[in-house]
Amino acid sequence: MTDPTPFRSSLLEIEPGWIDYNGHLNMAYYSVLFDRGGDDLWEQLGFGPQYRANTNHTTFSGEFHIRYLKEVKLGDKLYSTIRIIDHDEKRFHTFQELYHQDGWLSATGEGLTLHVNLDGPKVAPMPEAIQARLRALAEAHAGLPLPEGVGRQIGIPRKG
Repeated sequence: MTDPTPFRSSLLEIEPGWIDYNGHLNMAYYSVLFDRGGDDLWEQLGFGPQYRANTNHTTFSGEFHIRYLKEVKLGDKLYSTIRIIDHDEKRFHTFQELYHQDGWLSATGEGLTLHVNLDGPKVAPMPEAIQARLRALAEAHAGLPLPEGVGRQIGIPRKG
């Protein structure tokens, strides 16, 4: 059985050029950290550079939303957790949390990943072996309560 806990990436380090004039991680680099945090899981699912080279298929991000919860600075080390929220044969919905190595939550990222045939390019079904690994992970994660922030929309709350 697949582990029901969210996948956890290796430690991620902040690079000096990612720090903005406010002295903390620039917002653009949260996306980089979430992307790098997903690389370990993508390899386990069967994606990655070798998959692309052998099949001319890959994954593209179709949509990604970030919530910035607590700033991080140069010298901080982080890790990403990833949960599969939903999936079908061509795409999967993920939720990531970016944690400081000391255990506090810095940011969340919610995404829709597309499986793409680069001949088009066009969205295409994943091979059955990858779908089976994705399905097993999604089933393991299905028993967990939905994390706070899933499906959140951007807007200014209005008093009523």
